[in-house]
Amino acid sequence: MIKFSKKTYKSHRNTDDSQCEIKAPLVDALENFYKNPMMQFHIPGHTAGNAVHPKFKKLIGERAMLLDTTDEFDNLGTLHPATGPIKEAQELAAQAFGAQRTFFLLGGSTIGNLTLAMCMSKKGKKVIVNRNCHRSILTGMIISGAEPIWILPEKLEEWALWGEIEPASIEKALQENDDVAMVWITNPTYEGVVSNVKEIARICKKYDVPLIVDEAHGCLWNFNKHLPESSLHLGADAVVHSLHKTGGSMSQSSMLHITKGSKFDPDEIERTLQLLQTTSPSMLLMASLDAARANLESKKGKKQLSRAIQYANYVRKKLQKLEGVHVLEATENFNQDITKVFVRVDGLSGKRLESILEIDFNIEVESASDIGVLLLINIGNKKQEIQYLVNAFEQISKAQYSDIYYIENRKHMPMLTPKIVMNPREAYYSEKETIPKKDAIGRISAEVIAECPPGISILLPGELITEAHLPYLNEYKYLEVIR
Repeated sequence: MIKFSKKTYKSHRNTDDSQCEIKAPLVDALENFYKNPMMQFHIPGHTAGNAVHPKFKKLIGERAMLLDTTDEFDNLGTLHPATGPIKEAQELAAQAFGAQRTFFLLGGSTIGNLTLAMCMSKKGKKVIVNRNCHRSILTGMIISGAEPIWILPEKLEEWALWGEIEPASIEKALQENDDVAMVWITNPTYEGVVSNVKEIARICKKYDVPLIVDEAHGCLWNFNKHLPESSLHLGADAVVHSLHKTGGSMSQSSMLHITKGSKFDPDEIERTLQLLQTTSPSMLLMASLDAARANLESKKGKKQLSRAIQYANYVRKKLQKLEGVHVLEATENFNQDITKVFVRVDGLSGKRLESILEIDFNIEVESASDIGVLLLINIGNKKQEIQYLVNAFEQISKAQYSDIYYIENRKHMPMLTPKIVMNPREAYYSEKETIPKKDAIGRISAEVIAECPPGISILLPGELITEAHLPYLNEYKYLEVIR
């Protein structure tokens, strides 16, 4: 059975919500909207759910449709420019995360990355970026016309995963390249590997270049000292957080933080967001961001996060004792977010292990690679679920599972060194043709191919297609190349 200590896991910040109520102004405004309905002659056209397919309405519930409204109505405030409860909710989020300004994002962290690219990476300027960045960062450079200078993180060969970004590689790239608009790194990796952001930030300040950190998978860090320290407090100029990934908000909702002393102009950020965000923002999504922040600051939320950390430690300890089961752990070279548990089992590919967990144990994992599976120990997981997960691996380690159905030349995690021969924007907008994959070797890619999760690009526009790409492209019969 699971046994936990009574040790208190404290927040990075010294907050005490026992003496004051945690405010959630957007949640309160939406509740008031629900309790005081008005006759609607405005969008959305389903009019409080009256024009919705009955089966769908029954599936998600009548209240969800009643609450599905947008800004500008019923004293809910506006998103751009931020007014009313929306403005107050963003200000409370900035306080909670320790930012100068925080913006709510309704297109995931993708919108934040596109905004940052448009603000700082102009046409012809160089951006130092890690090869395992999310495709939205590449998309931002396609829009801006910037020239990517690719940094290869360390490779964890045994795990077939990207590891930490070496600060020395950032400094070397800055020494070798003029006109660098910014350094843009991903931290943590999808699997929870943490780089030395503090040292990277020091180097960036030395060369007077802003640092952006795509911290999409690290939004919990500011709320417990037993997790890595957020880049918001380590010298980054801007940080993106996907609250919907691990923070408890609804899918598609994220936050963009501009740090104190940042080289970014928050007003310019807001003007750029106006170009990219919807003009009909969902109050449900924004209220879920407000609620997620309030929950993480509350006694209940802190307890949930503390429990998740203890659960993660328990799972790691138990799995490491099983024969043939291996768990990725931090080393002297890199730190780790322990709530992301990457597991491999001798004799099984990650895809086969994923199917066993799903079919035989009714367990769905975050993702599977060539080698193993990624488990997220979330703030919403329950004690009995954790015990069931451990029991499942105990059974798998004793069983004689076959991997016959997964013997194929197929790779799932791109571990390639790109050969860029054309600017991504120029390649994307060039004349193209679609040809059979077998004929594409030696041609220049005109498209982005990136499988989600984790959204790391297999092929970039402007990248030379080589034979090494083929194992990652088994599901593609044709490729789009420069004519």
